[in-house]
Amino acid sequence: MSLSLNRCDGLRTCGLNTQGLSTPDPCFGTYKYYTTNYICIPAGLNFFSLFLQFHVTCHGGYGYLKCSDCNGLENCEVYATHMIFTDPCFGTYKYLAISYFCLPHGILSSLVCEHKTSALTCEHGTVIHIHSANYGRTDSSTCSTGRPPAQLAKTDCYSLNSHTTVASRCEGKRSCSILASNSVFSDPCFGTFKYLYISYSCVSKCKCYCT
Repeated sequence: MSLSLNRCDGLRTCGLNTQGLSTPDPCFGTYKYYTTNYICIPAGLNFFSLFLQFHVTCHGGYGYLKCSDCNGLENCEVYATHMIFTDPCFGTYKYLAISYFCLPHGILSSLVCEHKTSALTCEHGTVIHIHSANYGRTDSSTCSTGRPPAQLAKTDCYSLNSHTTVASRCEGKRSCSILASNSVFSDPCFGTFKYLYISYSCVSKCKCYCT
């Protein structure tokens, strides 16, 4: 993300060369791709000055994140301990640094654990517009209750068809439901207990006429 930020932040257009983007090679022999998430904002404003927040917690302490929508929550508590994040450097006194942003008003989210159903609903006169979706796992704490560590360890799990699948079932509808399961999205990381996260908004229903 920092590479995209350094080269693209504040520009109307930009280009990225993926050659040598990651050193060392994260998966030798595999043909890889680079994904960038971005939004367009009015000129003169900076995305991070609007939304990004930063929090540092010393080892053994608790980090408290708060905003109108924090990954589906208004606030959350994170414990900075190796029992949750494992120990990356034994004998070193560590800290937990978290960068996060609060979704702007009007953007809603839904998060359900694997085998559960996500139900999206908009008010009368509006329909669903999907911003992003992922079936997988990007942290070790979400949907972790009662799960063994082995099912929570992989935190770079993304189902590549998440957005397409959710949009095909929900885009332009007033309400929809979708099951968070391998049968719907396929299994992006075998042995990992997954969850489905969706960000969406309710937009005015537009009727277009062709002449």
